[in-house]
Amino acid sequence: MPETLFIFNYCHIMPNSQKVTKNDSDNDQNILEASGSISNSIPTNRIGNSDDSLEKVKDFMLDGWVAAASPPKFVSLEEIMKAAKGMQNMALAHEIAVDGNFKIDKLDPDGNPLRKKLKEMVHKAFWDILSEELSQNPPVYDQALRLLSEIKESLDELLLPHNAKTKEAVNQVLDIELIKQQAEKGVLDFSHYAQYVINLMAKICAPVRDEKIEELKKCTDVIETFKGIMELIQLMKLDLANFTISMIRPNIIASSIEYEKKKFAEFLKIQADGLHYTRIWLLNHLSQEIINSASSDLNSIKQMTHSILANAYLDLLEFDSSPNAETLMLDQGRLLDLRNKTCRLVAEGSILILLKPLQVHLTDQQITEMREHITILLNSVTSNKDLETVMKDIIVQVEADLVKSQVDMVNNKITFEYIKNQLLDLHKSDNRIRQLVASRTRQFLYNVITSQSSAPQQIPPGLSCLREGLTKIAAQLAILFAHNRSVFGDYYTEIVAAAVNEKNLTANHN
Repeated sequence: MPETLFIFNYCHIMPNSQKVTKNDSDNDQNILEASGSISNSIPTNRIGNSDDSLEKVKDFMLDGWVAAASPPKFVSLEEIMKAAKGMQNMALAHEIAVDGNFKIDKLDPDGNPLRKKLKEMVHKAFWDILSEELSQNPPVYDQALRLLSEIKESLDELLLPHNAKTKEAVNQVLDIELIKQQAEKGVLDFSHYAQYVINLMAKICAPVRDEKIEELKKCTDVIETFKGIMELIQLMKLDLANFTISMIRPNIIASSIEYEKKKFAEFLKIQADGLHYTRIWLLNHLSQEIINSASSDLNSIKQMTHSILANAYLDLLEFDSSPNAETLMLDQGRLLDLRNKTCRLVAEGSILILLKPLQVHLTDQQITEMREHITILLNSVTSNKDLETVMKDIIVQVEADLVKSQVDMVNNKITFEYIKNQLLDLHKSDNRIRQLVASRTRQFLYNVITSQSSAPQQIPPGLSCLREGLTKIAAQLAILFAHNRSVFGDYYTEIVAAAVNEKNLTANHN
């Protein structure tokens, strides 16, 4: 495709200055969102109103690179390979390492309406010129030749090294010089080359693209056919990129761990007490009782540290907590998102338990619909205050669902009033139902992230309705926990060992 058509490109042909960015905003805060691996703005309620050292950690570790919050949408295969080999983009590699479902999506990058409109105009202009040239008598093939040349280059990129014979065949069939001669002699069959390309793509594309292939085969308009070919090529590039990521992910994880270790060690050399907030966060969970129950040998200290770290992580999943330790900076936004999801799930489980007496009157479908409504209303909750506010709306919605389901609200009035009062109390952290659900959720997550085997963990009693949500949260947390421990485990062990020795010395002196 000619350069004019791909000024804003879909995925692969990107100017160096635009790689791994979500949009072209001059404000980095629009690029780094809290829902992803890196948050550009540390919460205002951070521990002890810390100085700029936490920001320095992030900047130093990233070494000037900027990553999109959710999986980066504009990443070339070349960049992915660089991440695997030289770790030139640590943010991207870290994103892949801690997100087991990392995937490059084909999304429109242009949030700016003007840019989007300009892009549409450029695309339309190209196809209009092509259509105009082909409709002339005799036809003009300047634009068509540029298009075929671009298609040839794209097919060459999509073919893997072991497809040498196919590559050779493509070079022979899509011989641009030969095609140019055919055009000059007026014997060029443009649609013939379209069908050749479609048949080739049918052989090398993923099965998920078969439907698109069949649509192209049935298309009789030359312009629409080539439009479809270019769109499918972009999708195939994404498929290949995601396949490549899945194949090299173990290498990326290993490289990411080593690189992050190296960068953090360099940071500690130039930053006075670069583990200050990490120490505070970790040692909050080291009690004298824990010290007394453990021996001083290294294995015992490591086991103790593992348990302490797990509990420290689980504390981050409670409202009003913030991941402000230096060792958490690369995952700060992701941890905040996980915290909100966990607290919402606990609230949802608590609500469903309280509604049990009324659910006996409902069908499975009605229960599902009511739960979906509750989930939607909880989506905006990020604090206990939010929960208190939204609970009134949830009560109204639940009552409407019960009425719609023809539940006898007259005979169930006393029951509903009791449940209503209980629901209005759920925002309080000491609410017994919420404490019960939170405790069982925490224990389940603790078992998952500290387990030394791959044996499945049992869903806590009474929380089977939360199975899907619990499983997703546990999977995310386990990956984050394991990766962080692999990078910073030695520092955590040293911190705990030093604290244990200090407390033992103090105890002996007394």
